[in-house]
Amino acid sequence: MSILKNIFAKKEKPIHTIEEFWQWFQENEQTFHKVVQDRDAIEEKFFDRLAPKLQEVREGVYFLSGMMDNNTAELIFTPDGIVKNVAFIEDLVQAAPQLPHWKFTALKPAVDINRFNIRMNNYEFSKEKINFYAIEHPAYPDEVDLVIVYDDFVESDRPVITNGIYVFLDNLLGELNAITSIDSLKVVGLEQAEAELIPILKLKDYLVWREKEFIEKYEGTRYNTENDDYIGLEAKLDNGMPLIAMINRTLLDWDAKASHPWIVRVEIAFKANENGFPDEHTYQLLNAFEDELIEILPDAQGYLNIGRETVDGNRDIFFACKDFREPAQVVDQIKKKYSDNFSVSYAIYKDKYWQSFERYKG
Repeated sequence: MSILKNIFAKKEKPIHTIEEFWQWFQENEQTFHKVVQDRDAIEEKFFDRLAPKLQEVREGVYFLSGMMDNNTAELIFTPDGIVKNVAFIEDLVQAAPQLPHWKFTALKPAVDINRFNIRMNNYEFSKEKINFYAIEHPAYPDEVDLVIVYDDFVESDRPVITNGIYVFLDNLLGELNAITSIDSLKVVGLEQAEAELIPILKLKDYLVWREKEFIEKYEGTRYNTENDDYIGLEAKLDNGMPLIAMINRTLLDWDAKASHPWIVRVEIAFKANENGFPDEHTYQLLNAFEDELIEILPDAQGYLNIGRETVDGNRDIFFACKDFREPAQVVDQIKKKYSDNFSVSYAIYKDKYWQSFERYKG
């Protein structure tokens, strides 16, 4: 009878929205709480059920869970470094129901690093073993470029150690601060260090100071693109396919680029002709998509359209932004609107001096 019961058991209905996710969670929360509280096969009975449901709503959302005290379980949602998912996770937690014995948290919070060490892959990451120093770039004075010096660094284990350092920094700074306050980071051993070492516990104060300087310098900075000059560029890929770009050349010479440090790259895949370009109908749809983005993300509010590339069945649209939350939410909405016409993906990354666009200035 148990076999038949399993065969004909009702399958869980797929979920597509935040509301549906929380409804599903509420239906199972007592079971999940007991699993976390008892630490009874937590991966199998909780994590393996939660993970696919989250992926149905949004790819690239991860989680941690444990007991805050004897009665309260905490579920922390994390983008694990994927910037475009930060706003979604904040919205997810904002919409969470009030459940007794549960706390839901968006992004990993800062913790007292003095109270514990992190062990990963036989390496220990602690305040005693980690120092840092900053690299100054005269051409890029606002760049926060850090070198993290780890006592037990081994080059052959660089990926493992670098991952451990990122986990340590998430716990030291809080995940959101780790994402937003550091522009670039490199991990080395003691023998590779080229400057005086600073204890890692002083990193938070250093970053607060750099952020204060940055805000004082750029707060309220906006740019009007109305009278800018756009240039058309043509090139060929290695496979012989032609590339056409339309770029705001005036904007690339702006001396306050660092005030808009977040780059949004929207990638639209379309059905192309033999030269990799769209037909007239598709061309008009692509332009409508881009025009809608520009209208909802105006320059006066801190969203600057740098330009676009069209090549080999793809159009990429570029924005430089004051913030990353609003663009992520806007692109998500427009993706749904045009889902019957295009396959749309996007990335958001930090490039404080727009160095990824230097190729257009030659």
